[in-house]
Amino acid sequence: MVSFENPEMFWLIIPVLIAGLYLLKKGTKKGLIISRIIVAILLITALASPFILVARVTSDDNPNIVIISDETESMEIFSNGSASDLYEALTAKTPTSLVRLTGDSTAIGDAIVQYSTGDNQIVLVSDGNSNTGEDVESALQFAKEMGTTVYYVQPEVQYNDISVQIEGDKTVVRNNENQFNIVVTQAMEQEIRYTYELYSDDTLISSRTITQTERTRTIPITQVQFNTLGAHTLRAEITPLSFDYDPINNEFYKAVYAIPKPKIRTIGLDTNSPLADILLNLYDVSRTGELANIDSLKAIIIDNTHANTFSESEVEEMKSFLNDGKGIVVVGGDSSYNFGDYLNSSIEEILPIRSEPTDWTGGRSIVLVLDLSGSVGGSDVAINTTGKQIDEQRTEILSMANSIIDNEDLRDSDLAVVTFTDSVYDTSKGFITLSNQNDRENLMDTVSLLMPQLTDKSRLDEALVLAEEELNQKGGKSLVVIISDGGIGSDIYENSVGTASRMHDNGVDFIFVHKYSTASFQKDDNGDYYAELLISAIGQTDGYYRTEEGTFSVDIDFGTADEDEPDFEEETDMGEFPLIELNSRHFITKNIDIEGSVTGYNDVTPKAGADRLIITSTGKPILTTWRYGLGRVAAITTDNGLGSNNMWGTELYSGNNSKLISSTVNWVIGNPIEESGAVVDAPDTWYGTPVTIELTMYDEGIPTLKLDGDELDLSLTGTNVYEAVIEPEPIGMHYLSGYPVAVNYAVEYRNMGINEGMPGLITANGGSIYTSVTEARSGIFQEAQENSEKLVKDSVSQKIYFLLAALIIFLGEVTVRRFKEIKEMKEQEKEMKLKS
Repeated sequence: MVSFENPEMFWLIIPVLIAGLYLLKKGTKKGLIISRIIVAILLITALASPFILVARVTSDDNPNIVIISDETESMEIFSNGSASDLYEALTAKTPTSLVRLTGDSTAIGDAIVQYSTGDNQIVLVSDGNSNTGEDVESALQFAKEMGTTVYYVQPEVQYNDISVQIEGDKTVVRNNENQFNIVVTQAMEQEIRYTYELYSDDTLISSRTITQTERTRTIPITQVQFNTLGAHTLRAEITPLSFDYDPINNEFYKAVYAIPKPKIRTIGLDTNSPLADILLNLYDVSRTGELANIDSLKAIIIDNTHANTFSESEVEEMKSFLNDGKGIVVVGGDSSYNFGDYLNSSIEEILPIRSEPTDWTGGRSIVLVLDLSGSVGGSDVAINTTGKQIDEQRTEILSMANSIIDNEDLRDSDLAVVTFTDSVYDTSKGFITLSNQNDRENLMDTVSLLMPQLTDKSRLDEALVLAEEELNQKGGKSLVVIISDGGIGSDIYENSVGTASRMHDNGVDFIFVHKYSTASFQKDDNGDYYAELLISAIGQTDGYYRTEEGTFSVDIDFGTADEDEPDFEEETDMGEFPLIELNSRHFITKNIDIEGSVTGYNDVTPKAGADRLIITSTGKPILTTWRYGLGRVAAITTDNGLGSNNMWGTELYSGNNSKLISSTVNWVIGNPIEESGAVVDAPDTWYGTPVTIELTMYDEGIPTLKLDGDELDLSLTGTNVYEAVIEPEPIGMHYLSGYPVAVNYAVEYRNMGINEGMPGLITANGGSIYTSVTEARSGIFQEAQENSEKLVKDSVSQKIYFLLAALIIFLGEVTVRRFKEIKEMKEQEKEMKLKS
């Protein structure tokens, strides 16, 4: 396909055509005029600089390698000299440079970005724990885009080290019970013993001796109360009873700030219900039942209230309330939702559900896995695919991908796109909601611009690992759609089956669209196609689609979300519906294990984009949430635990389940701090790490803030919002005009040992993992040579052909015209001789 560097030159054709038409109308030498027009057009085309892209494979027998050696303070527990040994081994074979990272913080991402030039490859020798600068995942993606492969060498841990942290909210409500977690991490995975002590304002509130075998252990501390307003301190200490390399990270401070109960208003609340017991105990509740004077409130709770209770102006007031960043919880019952005429009412517009019965049980999370390699299917087969074949395959695969993204049957789903060649890439940067037209069209534009790579490996196995990581962050039913030429290769096939089987056992379904081609190496020793074998190997009886050679048309049956859901149970003989926690990663549900049943519910349908958190065993929503503008809305579609005559949700409000109600209200509240006076927001920090603090002035006055008695210089960054950067010392508690800030050991000592997430990031971006320096010394150089092979598209100018064509036409026209003139002259001479 011919492209042009200067297409604007084609505008010159217009005056040429105008002049030519004028001369044709006035003149008699039409052949001469037409030929000159053609010559002019050809010359203009040459001025536009036509070119074509020609694909070729380049390689480097002596690739340039940069070793990034992490020698920061947290690396003291590892064996010394790993990077130096590797440098000596590689520098004898190929140009190699050594970069050392030192100090009390680790900026792995910054180093990767700095040394990714596209004409080199990087070897990272580190524990993988980056704590400052560029995000490692973003840095690895940048390196991949630049064409730099990053390998990861894991050094050997020689000494164990134990660290402690406290997790939990900084802002708490006075007199309310809170949960905090003590998190103890060790560098190795071995048996250790230690004693922990947790102090609240210097009072010991919990202690225990622990035997730990896992890398990280979380110890929940419940029912922690603060009975006075203002600053408080939690302090955890661990005393190792086993070997511990450095005690610097054995103590941890957490600042806590107790505030008054957030103000909420209830509408229709039955004060005798279990719901009322929770709300009246935890919040400052106004029970006027009106939607007037709500500006100072944090949330509105609507309990079993009919739709006709709310006028249009009151619904508009609630919308404005939500757009101010506040929250609303609507609780069901026999006068609410489908029993309260909510369907198509104005109040239903703000809710995450529609008040109509349905068998629909929710959308899906889909990962679209696209093969963009120009491979012939196996790592042991030479590349012979032409650029034209690659481009045709790319067009067909991307066209199929966009047809799936735009499929109307998938509008209720979230979709992510993962592409793979000899490496993998998160093309969509996570999930997008297909119901959002702009997001959907933007993703289709992104997919259309994807380019193939000529490679002898198709890392489907690594693509499935990335797909699994993506789906682990989502709730609900999951589906993976693979579009590939099926050129998997035996070694990659085995790895792919292992990952796909694990995913399928965890409820993930698969569809494999096989772009059939006899040119592809895609069969095992028995002549069976790996693509089809993969689907059957994981235990699916369907999901394999094969196109005919030379075509790429296939009608995929995605079914419905209902068909994809697991078989839900029917109600029990006692008319009970067991509760299921569908999404355990949400703020509301992450620390709650739901148990028990409900005996009734409002039959509703979640809207697209809503999160179903709790459902019944029959798949009916019980707790559904979404964001409306800047605000948050939660729909509890069972009653308040008492009901008029029903008592549907009694168990939802009892025991550990009762935390679900407070978590829901806290989630819709968002920021519980009262928006009046001067409000400080300052996170805890680490020794040597600056932190940005913020002061918001809700009332008139001069903004002043003191750190441990010394006044700070504040900068105005927004309307009545001021900021300052502080770096308090020493380790311990500090105070900003009474607001607490904890400073702990340097962040370098927070995570000791190998970062278990680093290998997945490396492989997901095309790199390889070496678990020892010995393995790296023998393998990296060869792999670096293989990875130096790249598909390069060279621009080849085509203007010479247009210039030659113009010259040939011009000379041809001149020659013909000259022959005619000579012939005419000879005829004239002959006539003159005859006359004489």
